[in-house]
Amino acid sequence: MANLNSLLRDLDAQMREDGNWGEPANYIPELARVDPAQFGITVVTADGKVFSAGDTDTLFSVQSITKVFTLAIALGRSGDQLWKRVGREPSGRAFNSIVQLEREEGRPRNPFINAGAIVTTDEVLDGRAPRDALAEIIQFIRSAAGSNEIHINEAVAASETEHGHRNFALAHFLASFNNLKSTPEMTLGTYFHHCAVEMTTTQLAHAGRFLMGVPKMSRLVSMARVRRLNALMLTCGHYDGSGDFAYRVGIPGKSGVGGGILAIVPGKASVAVWSPGLNTYGNSNKGTEALALLARKMNWSIF
Repeated sequence: MANLNSLLRDLDAQMREDGNWGEPANYIPELARVDPAQFGITVVTADGKVFSAGDTDTLFSVQSITKVFTLAIALGRSGDQLWKRVGREPSGRAFNSIVQLEREEGRPRNPFINAGAIVTTDEVLDGRAPRDALAEIIQFIRSAAGSNEIHINEAVAASETEHGHRNFALAHFLASFNNLKSTPEMTLGTYFHHCAVEMTTTQLAHAGRFLMGVPKMSRLVSMARVRRLNALMLTCGHYDGSGDFAYRVGIPGKSGVGGGILAIVPGKASVAVWSPGLNTYGNSNKGTEALALLARKMNWSIF
């Protein structure tokens, strides 16, 4: 690991050499305003060492990466009962596809596409006020990261609520098939707020440590659940770009439209990368490129 610092600095310089940053998510105004020409990467190794380069102290909206944490909580609350409501297969379609949800009669293909994450959020919310469910989600993330300085960006949450028409459509589709326990408005309010959590790459890399499969770092969830979460991250964590990410990078990862990616090298490292410009799949353009190079240089692959 001794060469990681220099490797990350080289990656940071390489990512900044050309102007091909991609475009920020334009359907959420608060995210559309973010300067795409930014890049940060942090690696936390199994022995607790931290390596980083670039804009690692900049807070960014982690968006769908929080779906990993809400899924961990939901599985802890309901166990395998959740899988009656959500599938475990790659979607092969955009993360917010309404067509797929209608065709499959209200059972989302997996818990990481938007419809599946709405159901997962509904499972965490079940029987509680949204503020209580959000408190559990935020506390779980803070405990995983070892930091109490992790908060929800209320401006981003408001922006998502105001412009989340497709997510409202998905929620009402789910309700029409009796696959929501709470009202669409309550579930979506909770969903929009947990997606609006903001973190730095350093905080996010620390938060991913429990997914490494190292017993001393897996106090939050069982080792069996860690394996299942990693499997879903590999097969479904980048939506209809999941196969491409597995092919290019070869490790489990979860992306967010804020430009962040949390990637896990089982038994070795938790990696967080952020660059807000997105590729055609809606995943971080420079983040994906950097992880592919890092995995190749470090010989990090589960294959």
